[in-house]
Amino acid sequence: MKTVTFPNGSIVPALGQGTWGMGEGISPADIEADSLRAGLDLGLKLIDTAEMYGNGGSERVVGKALAGRRDDAFVVSKVLPSHASRKGTIEACERSLKNLKIEKIDLYLLHWQSSVPLSETVEALEKLVTQGKIGAWGVSNFDTALMENLAQIAPKGHIATNQILYNLSRRGPEFDLIPWCEDHNIPVMAYAPIEQGRIMKNHDLLDLAGKLNVAPSVLALAWVIRNPLMIAIPKTSSIKHLRENTKALDLTLDHDVLQALDKIFLPPTRKQPLEVI
Repeated sequence: MKTVTFPNGSIVPALGQGTWGMGEGISPADIEADSLRAGLDLGLKLIDTAEMYGNGGSERVVGKALAGRRDDAFVVSKVLPSHASRKGTIEACERSLKNLKIEKIDLYLLHWQSSVPLSETVEALEKLVTQGKIGAWGVSNFDTALMENLAQIAPKGHIATNQILYNLSRRGPEFDLIPWCEDHNIPVMAYAPIEQGRIMKNHDLLDLAGKLNVAPSVLALAWVIRNPLMIAIPKTSSIKHLRENTKALDLTLDHDVLQALDKIFLPPTRKQPLEVI
Protein backbone atom coordinates (compact mmCIF):
# COMPACT_ATOMS: atom_id res chain seq x y z
CA MET A 1 0.00 0.00 0.00
CA LYS A 2 1.36 3.42 -0.97
CA THR A 3 1.80 5.77 1.97
CA VAL A 4 2.79 9.41 2.47
CA THR A 5 4.75 10.80 5.40
CA PHE A 6 4.02 14.26 6.75
CA PRO A 7 6.87 16.47 8.03
CA ASN A 8 6.02 15.60 11.66
CA GLY A 9 6.45 11.89 10.92
CA SER A 10 2.75 10.92 10.67
CA ILE A 11 2.22 8.27 7.99
CA VAL A 12 -1.06 7.85 6.10
CA PRO A 13 -2.17 5.84 3.07
CA ALA A 14 -1.94 7.80 -0.18
CA LEU A 15 -5.70 7.39 -0.53
CA GLY A 16 -8.02 9.00 1.98
CA GLN A 17 -11.72 9.81 2.31
CA GLY A 18 -13.31 13.13 1.42
CA THR A 19 -16.55 14.33 3.03
CA TRP A 20 -17.47 17.43 1.01
CA GLY A 21 -21.26 17.14 0.57
CA MET A 22 -21.82 14.97 3.63
CA GLY A 23 -23.86 16.24 6.55
CA GLU A 24 -26.13 18.30 4.34
CA GLY A 25 -29.22 16.10 4.61
CA ILE A 26 -28.87 14.72 1.09
CA SER A 27 -28.25 11.24 2.51
CA PRO A 28 -29.02 10.01 6.04
CA ALA A 29 -26.13 10.77 8.39
CA ASP A 30 -26.03 7.14 9.56
CA ILE A 31 -25.46 5.91 6.01
CA GLU A 32 -22.73 8.48 5.44
CA ALA A 33 -21.07 7.50 8.72
CA ASP A 34 -21.31 3.82 7.77
CA SER A 35 -19.44 4.52 4.53
CA LEU A 36 -16.65 6.27 6.43
CA ARG A 37 -16.39 3.36 8.85
CA ALA A 38 -16.23 0.97 5.88
CA GLY A 39 -13.35 3.06 4.55
CA LEU A 40 -11.58 2.74 7.88
CA ASP A 41 -12.08 -1.02 7.69
CA LEU A 42 -10.33 -0.93 4.31
CA GLY A 43 -7.39 0.99 5.74
CA LEU A 44 -8.35 4.44 4.44
CA LYS A 45 -7.56 6.14 7.72
CA LEU A 46 -7.31 9.75 6.55
CA ILE A 47 -10.70 11.48 6.68
CA ASP A 48 -10.88 15.04 5.39
CA THR A 49 -13.59 17.46 6.50
CA ALA A 50 -14.06 21.18 7.21
CA GLU A 51 -16.16 23.49 9.32
CA MET A 52 -17.61 24.88 6.08
CA TYR A 53 -18.98 21.54 4.86
CA GLY A 54 -22.64 21.47 5.78
CA ASN A 55 -22.00 24.25 8.30
CA GLY A 56 -20.41 21.70 10.62
CA GLY A 57 -22.68 18.87 9.49
CA SER A 58 -19.86 16.99 7.80
CA GLU A 59 -17.75 17.15 10.96
CA ARG A 60 -20.67 15.77 12.95
CA VAL A 61 -20.98 12.85 10.51
CA VAL A 62 -17.26 12.17 10.92
CA GLY A 63 -17.71 12.31 14.69
CA LYS A 64 -20.46 9.69 14.43
CA ALA A 65 -18.18 7.49 12.32
CA LEU A 66 -15.32 7.82 14.79
CA ALA A 67 -17.31 6.70 17.83
CA GLY A 68 -15.19 4.00 19.42
CA ARG A 69 -12.68 4.16 16.55
CA ARG A 70 -10.65 7.31 17.12
CA ASP A 71 -7.34 5.46 16.98
CA ASP A 72 -8.19 4.09 13.52
CA ALA A 73 -8.40 7.52 11.90
CA PHE A 74 -6.24 10.47 10.91
CA VAL A 75 -8.58 13.47 10.99
CA VAL A 76 -8.15 16.57 8.83
CA SER A 77 -10.35 19.64 9.20
CA LYS A 78 -10.21 23.27 8.08
CA VAL A 79 -10.83 26.74 9.42
CA LEU A 80 -12.72 29.26 7.27
CA PRO A 81 -10.73 32.34 6.23
CA SER A 82 -13.35 34.53 7.89
CA HIS A 83 -12.48 32.84 11.21
CA ALA A 84 -8.71 32.86 10.71
CA SER A 85 -7.79 35.59 13.20
CA ARG A 86 -5.63 34.84 16.22
CA LYS A 87 -8.68 34.36 18.44
CA GLY A 88 -11.08 33.14 15.75
CA THR A 89 -8.83 30.26 14.61
CA ILE A 90 -8.70 28.86 18.13
CA GLU A 91 -12.46 29.25 18.63
CA ALA A 92 -13.16 27.59 15.27
CA CYS A 93 -10.89 24.68 16.17
CA GLU A 94 -12.67 24.21 19.48
CA ARG A 95 -16.06 24.14 17.68
CA SER A 96 -14.71 21.55 15.26
CA LEU A 97 -13.43 19.43 18.11
CA LYS A 98 -16.90 19.46 19.64
CA ASN A 99 -18.51 18.53 16.31
CA LEU A 100 -16.01 15.72 15.81
CA LYS A 101 -16.27 14.61 19.46
CA ILE A 102 -12.52 14.21 19.67
CA GLU A 103 -9.79 15.86 21.72
CA LYS A 104 -7.28 16.46 18.93
CA ILE A 105 -7.43 17.12 15.18
CA ASP A 106 -4.47 15.45 13.50
CA LEU A 107 -4.11 18.06 10.75
CA TYR A 108 -5.79 21.48 10.66
CA LEU A 109 -5.81 23.62 7.52
CA LEU A 110 -6.53 27.21 6.56
CA HIS A 111 -9.23 26.59 3.93
CA TRP A 112 -8.06 29.36 1.57
CA GLN A 113 -6.32 32.72 1.73
CA SER A 114 -7.70 35.05 4.38
CA SER A 115 -7.78 38.83 4.68
CA VAL A 116 -6.28 38.29 8.13
CA PRO A 117 -2.47 38.64 8.05
CA LEU A 118 -1.02 35.20 7.46
CA SER A 119 1.42 35.66 10.32
CA GLU A 120 -1.52 36.02 12.73
CA THR A 121 -3.14 32.81 11.50
CA VAL A 122 0.16 30.93 11.72
CA GLU A 123 0.62 32.18 15.27
CA ALA A 124 -2.81 30.79 16.21
CA LEU A 125 -2.10 27.46 14.49
CA GLU A 126 1.22 27.14 16.29
CA LYS A 127 -0.55 27.83 19.58
CA LEU A 128 -3.06 25.07 18.84
CA VAL A 129 -0.18 22.64 18.30
CA THR A 130 1.38 23.70 21.60
CA GLN A 131 -1.98 23.25 23.35
CA GLY A 132 -2.28 19.73 21.92
CA LYS A 133 -5.54 20.53 20.13
CA ILE A 134 -4.03 19.82 16.70
CA GLY A 135 -1.14 17.63 15.65
CA ALA A 136 0.00 19.73 12.70
CA TRP A 137 -1.24 22.45 10.40
CA GLY A 138 -1.25 23.29 6.72
CA VAL A 139 -3.15 25.19 4.07
CA SER A 140 -5.56 24.63 1.21
CA ASN A 141 -5.93 26.36 -2.16
CA PHE A 142 -2.58 28.17 -1.88
CA ASP A 143 -0.73 28.91 -5.13
CA THR A 144 3.05 29.04 -5.44
CA ALA A 145 3.34 32.72 -4.52
CA LEU A 146 1.28 32.19 -1.37
CA MET A 147 3.34 29.13 -0.44
CA GLU A 148 6.54 31.13 -0.84
CA ASN A 149 5.10 33.82 1.42
CA LEU A 150 4.00 31.21 3.95
CA ALA A 151 7.45 29.64 3.96
CA GLN A 152 8.92 32.99 5.02
CA ILE A 153 6.55 33.13 8.01
CA ALA A 154 6.23 29.54 9.23
CA PRO A 155 8.86 27.75 11.31
CA LYS A 156 10.90 25.44 9.11
CA GLY A 157 9.23 22.05 8.61
CA HIS A 158 5.90 23.13 10.10
CA ILE A 159 3.88 23.40 6.87
CA ALA A 160 2.35 19.93 6.75
CA THR A 161 0.48 20.09 3.44
CA ASN A 162 -1.21 22.12 0.73
CA GLN A 163 -4.61 20.76 -0.30
CA ILE A 164 -5.49 21.70 -3.88
CA LEU A 165 -7.74 20.82 -6.79
CA TYR A 166 -5.75 18.35 -8.89
CA ASN A 167 -6.73 15.57 -11.27
CA LEU A 168 -6.16 14.45 -14.85
CA SER A 169 -8.26 17.29 -16.22
CA ARG A 170 -6.76 19.93 -13.86
CA ARG A 171 -3.01 19.57 -14.32
CA GLY A 172 -1.95 23.20 -13.92
CA PRO A 173 -0.23 22.67 -10.53
CA GLU A 174 2.31 20.38 -12.22
CA PHE A 175 4.01 23.36 -13.83
CA ASP A 176 5.22 25.11 -10.69
CA LEU A 177 3.21 24.45 -7.51
CA ILE A 178 3.75 20.71 -7.14
CA PRO A 179 7.50 21.00 -7.96
CA TRP A 180 7.75 23.76 -5.32
CA CYS A 181 6.10 21.51 -2.73
CA GLU A 182 8.41 18.65 -3.72
CA ASP A 183 11.47 20.89 -3.28
CA HIS A 184 10.25 21.76 0.21
CA ASN A 185 9.16 18.20 1.07
CA ILE A 186 5.55 19.27 1.61
CA PRO A 187 2.93 16.61 0.77
CA VAL A 188 0.07 17.68 -1.51
CA MET A 189 -3.53 16.59 -0.94
CA ALA A 190 -5.65 16.39 -4.10
CA TYR A 191 -9.34 17.11 -3.64
CA ALA A 192 -11.84 16.15 -6.38
CA PRO A 193 -9.23 13.70 -7.78
CA ILE A 194 -11.76 12.30 -10.25
CA GLU A 195 -13.36 15.72 -10.91
CA GLN A 196 -16.45 14.76 -8.89
CA GLY A 197 -17.06 11.92 -11.36
CA ARG A 198 -17.10 14.09 -14.48
CA ILE A 199 -13.78 12.71 -15.67
CA MET A 200 -15.45 9.31 -16.04
CA LYS A 201 -17.24 10.61 -19.14
CA ASN A 202 -14.01 10.83 -21.12
CA HIS A 203 -14.22 8.08 -23.74
CA ASP A 204 -10.47 7.82 -24.23
CA LEU A 205 -9.98 7.29 -20.50
CA LEU A 206 -12.70 4.66 -20.52
CA ASP A 207 -11.03 2.87 -23.43
CA LEU A 208 -7.60 2.90 -21.78
CA ALA A 209 -9.02 1.67 -18.47
CA GLY A 210 -10.78 -1.13 -20.33
CA LYS A 211 -7.52 -2.22 -21.96
CA LEU A 212 -5.89 -2.31 -18.52
CA ASN A 213 -8.89 -4.14 -17.05
CA VAL A 214 -9.37 -1.57 -14.29
CA ALA A 215 -12.17 0.84 -13.48
CA PRO A 216 -11.59 4.34 -14.89
CA SER A 217 -11.79 5.81 -11.37
CA VAL A 218 -9.02 3.46 -10.25
CA LEU A 219 -6.85 4.52 -13.17
CA ALA A 220 -7.49 8.21 -12.47
CA LEU A 221 -6.70 7.82 -8.76
CA ALA A 222 -3.58 5.74 -9.40
CA TRP A 223 -2.36 8.52 -11.70
CA VAL A 224 -2.84 11.15 -8.98
CA ILE A 225 -0.98 9.17 -6.32
CA ARG A 226 1.85 8.14 -8.67
CA ASN A 227 3.76 10.97 -6.99
CA PRO A 228 5.14 9.78 -3.62
CA LEU A 229 4.13 13.09 -1.98
CA MET A 230 0.53 13.03 -3.24
CA ILE A 231 -2.59 12.06 -1.29
CA ALA A 232 -5.97 11.74 -3.04
CA ILE A 233 -9.18 12.27 -1.08
CA PRO A 234 -12.14 11.16 -3.22
CA LYS A 235 -15.59 11.37 -1.67
CA THR A 236 -18.06 8.52 -1.99
CA SER A 237 -20.90 7.16 0.11
CA SER A 238 -20.86 3.89 -1.85
CA ILE A 239 -19.10 1.02 -0.12
CA LYS A 240 -18.77 -0.66 -3.52
CA HIS A 241 -16.90 2.35 -4.88
CA LEU A 242 -14.76 2.50 -1.74
CA ARG A 243 -13.60 -1.06 -2.26
CA GLU A 244 -12.92 -0.32 -5.92
CA ASN A 245 -10.98 2.85 -5.15
CA THR A 246 -8.57 1.01 -2.85
CA LYS A 247 -7.22 -0.88 -5.87
CA ALA A 248 -5.49 2.35 -6.87
CA LEU A 249 -3.12 1.92 -3.92
CA ASP A 250 -1.60 -1.16 -5.51
CA LEU A 251 -1.72 -0.09 -9.16
CA THR A 252 1.57 1.04 -10.67
CA LEU A 253 1.36 2.80 -14.02
CA ASP A 254 4.14 2.07 -16.48
CA HIS A 255 5.72 4.56 -18.87
CA ASP A 256 3.44 3.64 -21.78
CA VAL A 257 0.28 4.19 -19.72
CA LEU A 258 1.56 7.54 -18.45
CA GLN A 259 2.36 8.59 -22.01
CA ALA A 260 -1.10 7.55 -23.15
CA LEU A 261 -2.67 9.63 -20.39
CA ASP A 262 -0.50 12.60 -21.37
CA LYS A 263 -1.98 12.42 -24.86
CA ILE A 264 -5.54 12.34 -23.51
CA PHE A 265 -5.00 14.99 -20.82
CA LEU A 266 -2.25 17.35 -21.90
CA PRO A 267 0.28 18.41 -19.25
CA PRO A 268 0.69 22.17 -18.72
CA THR A 269 3.23 24.07 -20.79
CA ARG A 270 2.97 27.36 -18.87
CA LYS A 271 2.03 28.69 -15.45
CA GLN A 272 -1.71 28.74 -14.85
CA PRO A 273 -3.87 30.28 -12.10
CA LEU A 274 -4.69 27.76 -9.38
CA GLU A 275 -8.17 26.39 -10.05
CA VAL A 276 -10.79 25.78 -7.37
CA ILE A 277 -14.24 24.20 -7.26
